[in-house]
Amino acid sequence: MRLSNSARRFGVGVLAAVALGLAGCDRGTDAAAGASPDEITFSILSAQGQASAGPLWQPLLDDMTKAIGVPVEPHFASDYATLIEDMKQGRTQVAWFSAQPAISAIETADAEMIARTVDQDGADSYRSVLIVKRGSGITLKDVVDCEKPLSFGIGDPQSTSGTLVPMTFLFNPRRIRPETCFRSVKSGNHETNAFEVAAGVLDVATSNSVTLDALRRRNPTIAAQIEPVWQSPPIPEGGILVRGDLDPALKEKIRSFFLTYGQGGGVEGDRQRRVLAALNYSRFSATEDNYLDPVRELIADQALDAARARGDAQAAAAAERELQRLRAKREVQP
Repeated sequence: MRLSNSARRFGVGVLAAVALGLAGCDRGTDAAAGASPDEITFSILSAQGQASAGPLWQPLLDDMTKAIGVPVEPHFASDYATLIEDMKQGRTQVAWFSAQPAISAIETADAEMIARTVDQDGADSYRSVLIVKRGSGITLKDVVDCEKPLSFGIGDPQSTSGTLVPMTFLFNPRRIRPETCFRSVKSGNHETNAFEVAAGVLDVATSNSVTLDALRRRNPTIAAQIEPVWQSPPIPEGGILVRGDLDPALKEKIRSFFLTYGQGGGVEGDRQRRVLAALNYSRFSATEDNYLDPVRELIADQALDAARARGDAQAAAAAERELQRLRAKREVQP
């Protein structure tokens, strides 16, 4: 709170702050208790950040408000851990998360995935990439040899494509620790990383194919200044999560909204498809929990590698058991 020179104004400010704090506590308690909320708070942490992503999501959230009969407000934060905790505490009820934070929310925040995103080409997967400034001469060999004093931009610790996937597929197999391989390591969202690589602030950074596609459409000048030197195998796209204790009727309205959005005909269907296209989506599809199992395997593999590195035999054994369980499950699935 900013202090004023007037004691009276200061007192009013304190009372207002207390009132707002109490109201926030009541709202969180009601949501955590499973009451049907008067307002839905929708968490978004996209690769582009709030300034870029907010205007793209708002038309969809406005349509969601009309469809479910409850006001829907966006909620942005600077990291996934905050958004997961917000859902856990009942401060948010619906979220768009990529796969890894979605798994964390399912496991710790009583969340369930009700729909997954499908891109404009019909794919429900995307790729992690490593980018450098075009013309810099930096190659993948330069990156993994750890011999040049390069600066590195990594993603949020909970980011699937920004951290988990490049660590699992690129760095861990080579026993590379970014903090010892690179001159400096900085964490940021994919759009920030791309802009800083283009500007020469970072030598190399993680990003993903969705962000690169978005940059080519909306900021071709920046896109032309970066190029990928590595890409991962396909990884599952993110999806829409809801708190498990939401009123069942409201939850079903939310599920129906996403699964039917942009699928109708006429002028309204065309308008909704334009909203989805701005987000680089073609539709939302139904999903089952095992849709996220490939990423659960990556998490278990990462946990196993970390446990072995610190000599924790008990944690390594637990991670190995989880990895074997997931692999066995995958082998028996059609």
